[in-house]
Amino acid sequence: MNTKSLEKYEKEYVVQASDIDMLGHVNNVVYVQWVQDIATEAWNATATPEQREKLFWVVAKHEIEYRRPAFENEVLVIRTWVGRAGEKLFTRFTDVVRKKDGKLIVKALTHWAPIDAQTLRPIKPGDDVYELFSALME
Repeated sequence: MNTKSLEKYEKEYVVQASDIDMLGHVNNVVYVQWVQDIATEAWNATATPEQREKLFWVVAKHEIEYRRPAFENEVLVIRTWVGRAGEKLFTRFTDVVRKKDGKLIVKALTHWAPIDAQTLRPIKPGDDVYELFSALME
């Protein structure tokens, strides 16, 4: 196993007015977008040009636990890392944490399916993808 597969990818984000819903906090749909965006950023930062050319990823399942609200102008740390990979699905974890107090805001588990960039059909990627994007293979 490549130790790079265990590294966490993270970024800071300042909550914008456009992220806020009628209840005055970040809308749940915004968190789903952030989970997808950071996974894509992590893929682009880690995958080789050849891997990015051959594979796309689609979400098979999101599980999101909303722990606390976040508000406009708060600084959040969005962090993601890979979990186990099966033959058809790859697991990725994401946490959203408030920077000032370290409180967990959202916790997500997403199952991603690799698809062939040409045929747009599900595929089993090569061992190189498993090595980079799986902590353990099932």
